[in-house]
Amino acid sequence: MRRASAFVSAVLTLGLLLTACGSGEEPVSAMRQCEDALSPTAARALESVLGTRELSPDGTNGLEPTVKKLIADQAFEGPGRALGYTKACSARSETTPRSRIQIFFDLYEDASLYDDGYKWTAEGRYLYGMGREANADNENAHLFMGCTSSRLEGSEEQPAPIHGWLEFDKPVKGAYPPNTPATREAYLTVLHSVTLAVVKELGCENNAGLPEKPVIEAKKWRGEQ
Repeated sequence: MRRASAFVSAVLTLGLLLTACGSGEEPVSAMRQCEDALSPTAARALESVLGTRELSPDGTNGLEPTVKKLIADQAFEGPGRALGYTKACSARSETTPRSRIQIFFDLYEDASLYDDGYKWTAEGRYLYGMGREANADNENAHLFMGCTSSRLEGSEEQPAPIHGWLEFDKPVKGAYPPNTPATREAYLTVLHSVTLAVVKELGCENNAGLPEKPVIEAKKWRGEQ
């Protein structure tokens, strides 16, 4: 079992280096991104993936509107209950503006689960033992969980299916980070921190099964030896 504190040094060792602040302006702290929802470890992971300490918040709905939309969508009855997603957080590099991370939330259907959905492939994507399901590659990460809360209608009988996902937008000139454990674990650490803030605001029992600190343990695909 590998904890987030262990992977930070691995991120740096594998070459996801922080860029020194050279603009002459005071950088925006990574800790202040995502409405202060990032833990110190998640803030370092965000810096490492974007390759800089000079960060800027990007267009975002924010955590409170995200929570309100999840509550409203859960209360909706009838076909098409999952009414779309909302962007809770977005942070970009000041030195390379097109390089950014965005985090979204919505309600999910079981078919969206990578491990259970027949349409998904294991190629390049790894499963992790966190929430109902967690998975990541070098472009995005997903976290699925069930939330029981008095704020979510009907969740006492059936936990509300909450889905958070992170997307990395590559720079105009450049490529996605390498598909390494360090990249995937950095994504999941940032996503876990923001998701934990959302489920706490929703009042999910047992934080919807999320630990206070991310426990990132790779799983095998079904049938994999």
